[in-house]
Amino acid sequence: MKVDLFDFHLPEELIAQVPLQNRMDSRLMVLDKKTGAIKHEVFKNITEYLREGDCLVLNDTRVLPARLFGVKKDTGAKIEVLLLKQLEEDQWETLVKPAKRVKIGTEIDFGDGLLKAVCTGTSDHGGRVFKFTYKGIFYEVLDQLGEMPLPPYIKEQLDDRERYQTVYAREPGSAAAPTAGLHFTEELLNEVREKGVHIAFVTLHVGLGTFRPVSVDDVQDHEMHAEFYMVSEGTARLLNEVRNNGGRIISVGTTSTRTLETIASANNGRFVEGSGWTDIFIYPGYEFMAIDGMITNFHLPKSTLIMLVSALAGRENVLNAYHIAVEQRYRFFSFGDAMLII
Repeated sequence: MKVDLFDFHLPEELIAQVPLQNRMDSRLMVLDKKTGAIKHEVFKNITEYLREGDCLVLNDTRVLPARLFGVKKDTGAKIEVLLLKQLEEDQWETLVKPAKRVKIGTEIDFGDGLLKAVCTGTSDHGGRVFKFTYKGIFYEVLDQLGEMPLPPYIKEQLDDRERYQTVYAREPGSAAAPTAGLHFTEELLNEVREKGVHIAFVTLHVGLGTFRPVSVDDVQDHEMHAEFYMVSEGTARLLNEVRNNGGRIISVGTTSTRTLETIASANNGRFVEGSGWTDIFIYPGYEFMAIDGMITNFHLPKSTLIMLVSALAGRENVLNAYHIAVEQRYRFFSFGDAMLII
C-alpha cells in the first residue's frame, strides 16, 4: 500500500495558527464510517451524537514546556534542545539543533546554569541523550525555563501556554498535545456526564513519532516510534462494563485510540490494567477491537494519523471528507476543527 494513496491538496492558509477564543466553538464534521455521509456541526453540539451508556476515552497526558534554549559551556554556541522521552530519573532522549555541534560529553547550560546537561549518548534518527543536573524539582525548573513545543507548522507565538493543554491534562510527559481533546471545556464535559455518557482516562505520552514524517514509499515499511502508555484498573473495568452493556466506546484522539487498541489486541478484545511502550501502527486493513468511534482533528497529508483514520472509516470516505473540508474552509491540524467518526 503506497503512502501516496493518503495524499491530498491542502492550502497553507487552512493550517490553523492560533486557537479559537472558546474551545468548543470549533467546527465539527460528523462522518458516518459505513456510508461516508457527512454532516456539518459545531463542536459544542457533540452531545447530540452521544448516547446514554456510551463512554468517551480521553488521554490525560500533559505537555511539558519541553523546548529549552541553552549554550555550550566551552564555546557559548547557542543550542536548542527538545525533550522527548524520559529514560531514567534525570536522563532524557531529545532532539537537538544543531545536532552536529553536540557530541558525547558536550555540556550545555540553561538559564545561566539553573539547569545543566551533559550529552551521554545518541539515539535513533539523530537524537541525543542528556543527563540533567539542577537544584529543586525538575518540572518546576522546566516550567521556569522551557517553552511549549508547538508543531513546526505553527508560526505564531502562543500567548497562553494552557491553550496547548487539554482542560483535563494531569500526567506530565508529552512532547505534543493530544489535540482532539483541546475542544472540550469543563462545561462541555459536564454536559456529557449529565447525558449519562461515561468518561474514562488513559495516558499516552506523545513522543518522537509526532515529529517524524513518513519517509518510505510503502506504508508497511514505516516504523512507529514507541510511546509510553498507562491504563488503570478502574478504566479497564469501566470499559469492559460499557462493552458488556452494549454501549459504544468512543476514543478522543489517535493517541487514545492507539492506547486502547494496544491493550485490547493483546487481550482478545478485553481491557486490562497495564502500562508499557507501544509502537502499534494502524492503517487500512487493521481490524479494530477496542473502539466504535473516534473524535479527531484534520491531519497532515500522507501522515500515520490520516492512515489510522482511514483504517476506521475507509480511505475513500476519509479523502472525500478531507476534500469537502478544504472546500468548506475547515481549519486543519493542532488548533483546527474536529471530526467525529461514528
